[in-house]
Amino acid sequence: MATMGRGDEQERESSPRSPARRGFLVDSLVLAIAGAATPQAFAATRDTAVPPLASSRPGTAAQGNSTMTIVCIIRYEIDPTQRDAFERYAQAWGRIIPRCGGHLVGYFLPWQGTNYVGWGLIAFDSLAAYETYQQRIRSDEEGEENFEFAQRQRFILREERNFVEVVDGTFGIPAAG
Repeated sequence: MATMGRGDEQERESSPRSPARRGFLVDSLVLAIAGAATPQAFAATRDTAVPPLASSRPGTAAQGNSTMTIVCIIRYEIDPTQRDAFERYAQAWGRIIPRCGGHLVGYFLPWQGTNYVGWGLIAFDSLAAYETYQQRIRSDEEGEENFEFAQRQRFILREERNFVEVVDGTFGIPAAG
């Protein structure tokens, strides 16, 4: 029987087939789908000073479609005894992210199931838009204060980011009926 070295363990843990990685990806996609099922949440972001999202695919912008093409899914492991601090942190991002150019899909607190996992979803129309957003958020005074608040309070135990690409024609479609 062959033994696994450290590199094999790391490769297994980061593989899309590993149970931990697969669980994260499934949870992320389920959450993104849930967010897409509530188009009222997106209407508010479209009415802000942030320009509407345009698809990076040829022809869709000319058809008047407004699609979010990149979504950053942030999974937070939080101290369950500091849920209120995470809520305050998330509410601040509700003001900061749109001002810095991100299309905030939403922040989500644990409700049923685990009591220590929170989510943040931010959409961008391109990688360039994300890079511009990163520059703006780093120089935003309230954003810096919010980062410092999280570090002081230590309610975020772990943070994972995953970027997914939206499939055209599948995002923000309201329920039939």
